[in-house]
Amino acid sequence: MMVSSTPCCARFERALRWIAAALFACCVGLASADGRSAVKEAAIHATAQGHVLDADIKVALNRTLEDALVRGIDLHFLLELEVTRPRDWWFDADVVAAVRTQRLYYHLLLRRYIVDAGYRTQTAATLDEALALLGRVDGWRVAERGMLEPGRRYEGRLRLRLDSARLPKPLSIGAVAGDRWEFATPWYAWSFDAPSPPPPASSQALP
Repeated sequence: MMVSSTPCCARFERALRWIAAALFACCVGLASADGRSAVKEAAIHATAQGHVLDADIKVALNRTLEDALVRGIDLHFLLELEVTRPRDWWFDADVVAAVRTQRLYYHLLLRRYIVDAGYRTQTAATLDEALALLGRVDGWRVAERGMLEPGRRYEGRLRLRLDSARLPKPLSIGAVAGDRWEFATPWYAWSFDAPSPPPPASSQALP
């Protein structure tokens, strides 16, 4: 008689995911310690309109990208988020795949760095300040209300990378062959229970 081992395999696979996540967290910590770019933390919160992401990303550019900014070359970045729902009997279900475009450039006349996230533009006097703004994510709406079931376990992955396809053409071609025009943080992985949305605001009683 054949005995099915699928539940055992599912538990084993989930254990491997937890081990991989722990090892990945250690690697991210080492990356932050030695000065490389990395997502330091990320969390999803519930609002009345949906779910939003807050994150803190350490951004460190190489010399080539720093010099490119000073020469007036815009750098475009992609903030990529993936959220999946674990399933015991099948592959994890894809729930959220969100991408936000951000642009960093140096204004030659103002002599200030500009961080443009589409809905908000901020300026900075130094590159360090600009990179801190680039790596700060506050209230990015990533899921509409009802997409995440409150209390259910989900797994998220987040990274920030340079959109090399939007570099000037000669630089874009060079980015394929070398690493001088490349930038990407490692994927940051975490598990979370979807938070419950806040209760609707109570209407004031009429006199």
